[in-house]
Amino acid sequence: MVKICPQLEAHGACTNPLCTGYHDVHLCELCGVFCASTKWYEAHLASKNHRRKLAGHDGRQYHCTICATHIFGQKSWGQHVQGTRHRRNAENKGVSAEVAPAIPEALPGQFCGVCDSQISQALWDSHPRSFEHRRKAGYMAFKIALEEAEKDKHGILISEGLDFGIVESADAARGVLRTLTIETTVPSSRVTIKKASLSSFMGGKTPFAITTAVEGAILAYRRPTAVGVRFLTPHSGRMDSRLEILFEDTVLHVTFVIARVLKAIVGSQADYELLKPIAPFQPRQRSRTQPETEVVPGVPPPSNNVIPYIMKLPRATPSESLSAALSETSSGKALDNLRRVFLPKIFDSSTYSRYFKTLLWTEEHRMERDLEHYDISDAQLVYHQQYYHLEVPGLAEKRPSVLIGDRFLVQKHGAVEGHWYEGNVHVVQQASVGLRFDRSFRGWSPQQRYTVRFKLNRIPMKRQHQALDTAFAFDKFLFPQRAHILPLGARPGMGPIIPFNSLIATNPPQLQAVTSILFQQPGSAPFIVFGPPGTGKTITIVEAMKQLLKHKPNTRILATAPSNSAADIIASRLASTLGPDELFRLYAPSRHVDQVPDELQRYTFRKTPEGELKGCFSVPPIPILKRYKVIVCTCVSASIPYGIGIARGHFTHIFVDEAGQATEPEVMIGIKTMADNATNIVLAGDPRQLGPIIRSNIARELGLERSYLERLMLMEAYEAQSGYGLSVVKLVKNFRSHPAILKFPNERFYANELEPCGSKNVIRAFEGWSKLPSKKFPIIFHSISGKDDREASSPSFFNIDEVSQVRKYIQLLRDDRQIRVAHNEIGVIAPYHAQCQKIRKMLKAVAEDVKVGSVEEFQGQERRVIIISTVRSSRNFIEFDLRHTLGFVANPRRFNVAVTRAQALLIVIGDPNVLSLDPLWRSFLNYIHLNDGWAGPEPTWDTTEIVDESGEYDQHIRTAALMDMSLLAQRIQGIVAESVQTGATNDGNDDDDANFDRPWRELE
Repeated sequence: MVKICPQLEAHGACTNPLCTGYHDVHLCELCGVFCASTKWYEAHLASKNHRRKLAGHDGRQYHCTICATHIFGQKSWGQHVQGTRHRRNAENKGVSAEVAPAIPEALPGQFCGVCDSQISQALWDSHPRSFEHRRKAGYMAFKIALEEAEKDKHGILISEGLDFGIVESADAARGVLRTLTIETTVPSSRVTIKKASLSSFMGGKTPFAITTAVEGAILAYRRPTAVGVRFLTPHSGRMDSRLEILFEDTVLHVTFVIARVLKAIVGSQADYELLKPIAPFQPRQRSRTQPETEVVPGVPPPSNNVIPYIMKLPRATPSESLSAALSETSSGKALDNLRRVFLPKIFDSSTYSRYFKTLLWTEEHRMERDLEHYDISDAQLVYHQQYYHLEVPGLAEKRPSVLIGDRFLVQKHGAVEGHWYEGNVHVVQQASVGLRFDRSFRGWSPQQRYTVRFKLNRIPMKRQHQALDTAFAFDKFLFPQRAHILPLGARPGMGPIIPFNSLIATNPPQLQAVTSILFQQPGSAPFIVFGPPGTGKTITIVEAMKQLLKHKPNTRILATAPSNSAADIIASRLASTLGPDELFRLYAPSRHVDQVPDELQRYTFRKTPEGELKGCFSVPPIPILKRYKVIVCTCVSASIPYGIGIARGHFTHIFVDEAGQATEPEVMIGIKTMADNATNIVLAGDPRQLGPIIRSNIARELGLERSYLERLMLMEAYEAQSGYGLSVVKLVKNFRSHPAILKFPNERFYANELEPCGSKNVIRAFEGWSKLPSKKFPIIFHSISGKDDREASSPSFFNIDEVSQVRKYIQLLRDDRQIRVAHNEIGVIAPYHAQCQKIRKMLKAVAEDVKVGSVEEFQGQERRVIIISTVRSSRNFIEFDLRHTLGFVANPRRFNVAVTRAQALLIVIGDPNVLSLDPLWRSFLNYIHLNDGWAGPEPTWDTTEIVDESGEYDQHIRTAALMDMSLLAQRIQGIVAESVQTGATNDGNDDDDANFDRPWRELE
């Protein structure tokens, strides 16, 4: 019988650091393997794995001070110091990778073989009781127990575990039968099958069934006994189970268990062949080991000089000490250094600029590192019409974003080390860029190969630094208090407002927002239009601008937005009442003429420098520019009026639409350079939706991801009770979504204040659809257990099972005769770039016009039908790290944006066992299940139970899994724990992997 550790059983803890919950444990330090008895330890010493390690082991253990890890044997040490991780860590610390190994005995503390880490002496006594140690020890025990269970023993041989492979859906629905055989190799043995049973994780229903009654069968020499197993399910995805057969040897009077794993995939063989990984996943090695000691400048594009700047941009480079702190290998240490040394202790008007400048440098440091992922080690250049054309993978998807004026560094293979040529981007095409180099760039041929490095365009960052360096720092704009909220001004002789958009007259919150903006006193604290999804915030601020121009002719407006697409929407709506002499759409020179909507071309200004056929966007002379009533541009381009010399205070109003998607320093470009004490600022956005895209986890932690809009709304002056109509108005009429789609996010994020007001012909179009589990509830959660895959050097995840299911739903929509849906009315959202690519590949021959993209790409958009593929699906519930497994999916804002894009039908595809670990997702899944919108295998938890918002559902899952392991161990009457390399050490790759899926923002 298994000997349970008495200390652990009685007191919940054992002081033995090698304790796995069971005693009589032996540790092989060479292999890091625990054995639960002397007999099994001796068997391990005779095993191939141990002998193989022994053959290459010199009997010594080493410690790498750079990577803070232990290595066994000189051969392994040599492999370690040549590895990518070690060399990158050395590069980040600024030390040589050729470090001498340290002897662990000389290090403080003791080495824990279970956790593969050095533990300080102060923590050594308590370490065995830590959750992490016990979790790893338990997992090791389970792995060995399962391996032991799968071994043939006592002369009994069972054929290999049953892998049904890929089973087509129609075959799985009818049932597929397989058999395995049991035979004894000992002529004189008397072995009886006592029981054959199936078990699955967490006690869920298994699609496998034993079809042969074998209990009581006596095994005969050379007469195999067949056991039939049927696989039957109407569902798609991956399924597995464990077949356990209990035997009794009546001669030796012993019982023992032999187990076999059963597994199957229900899906399309053709789909798996089309989408399978092109190569095994191998983390991409960083290529920037060669210095850039000599760089020959390139030829800048003519557009660089079409705007007559008189204000020079600052260099805005970080100090050497800050750069060194940001290069710290451990992000935790870097974060701590920034808080202790570089950030001001108090955040107020006097420290405001210093605080955000530090955050900008932190973000820039990360952006530069992320750009390295796109470096090309074996590139070719094609020379045509004075340009060297370089093909850039991912350019069409803006991964990375490349604009005219950006820079590349190019080095010919075989060139002198450190010598590079700068190539300036003159042309951006669908998949390539056209570069120009200095005339000394020679030796080109079609066969010549080059190393190419992407360089960060620092101009957007410099513009933010320039704004932060200005002396404008009024508390009423940066840190508004209730005293800064002024009452609305008088309106002598003015009757009721007659909206340009007649629908606003029927929408009290919109009308209130327009009225408040119109009658704000000059120099009031910023006014916020809080616009949840589909409530018409852009319509509201455009109406407010028109009313200002109508009733206050001296009004001058600077209207900004984080993106060109959002700014174009503002300009297009203003163009309905303003002519080209009143409205100016200001574009950065890097924007191509063909990217501008036709209806806005007449609201722009262009210059035609030499070498430019269509001209470059620029600005007219200052006297003309100052005559415009409204200038519309992006937040970053709002630096142009300041840069060419327009005086502060020229604009009476500064509007920022989609303000929640811009960083605070971006918004401040227009405010801190153009506003004066009398300027009114209006922000429109939703702090509950996605904020700006920030690549640095340190900058996010320190607040760069929190927008100016969100920061203000957390202040007392913007509370709904006291500030409504004076500092903030919340729009509540939702014109987008079906009530069932709106209900959950409305309750979760908007205090249940949103009112569904969409056109019934649109939002109720799918009620009664034949494929809905509940005909009045147009939400489907399709439960499917798939597999996370990665390929080649991409850290992004994809899930073939979910890709196939997305395709099936789109085919159902396409072929449906009851409801007609155009392809461009369907959107597919996936959190991982690799999944988006696989879905596009699958849909190429089916529905190529369906938009597939990330949550960020869908913010501000809507579709009649939205399909969400959540991707993550993990079968290893003990070893996995919840933060890494769900961190990118379980983000409340990302969730909110994703589920509020649909007008009439929302379909979510995912693994409920993984998603339900997050309280928000569990609540949403409960909502769908309780409204009969569930498809696929049923949830494994009680959906009527109140959700524990504290989380820790992963701990519940682990506890249940550990219980399952314990029961298995008891059934096989023995347990061994094997040391497993879990790879849980945080070596700084978190940002690398997550940022691969984070889109690049195009800042002009």
